Amino acid sequence: MSGKSVFDNNDETSSGKLARKAKESPFMLIGLAGLIGACGVGAYKFKHRGQMSPSVFLMQLRVIAQGTVVGCLTVGLAVTMAKEYLFSKPKEQV
Repeated sequence: MSGKSVFDNNDETSSGKLARKAKESPFMLIGLAGLIGACGVGAYKFKHRGQMSPSVFLMQLRVIAQGTVVGCLTVGLAVTMAKEYLFSKPKEQV
């Protein structure tokens, strides 16, 4: 083997790479959307945080955002495992 990849990812645009990743793992995009949503809500609520210190607020926001992404990736893994092990036909052993 020459060590060269069949696909040259250097010529791929950002939108093309995102489209390819969306086909490979759609739950990653859902996780990213959840992250952006959590950050948007956090930015809005930052103005109305009351007496809470900014460092505590940002720490809570970080935990919520990470939890959203990890939850989406966990659901994606569960769906992938279910498709592979529960809903696929058994392969013949040679």
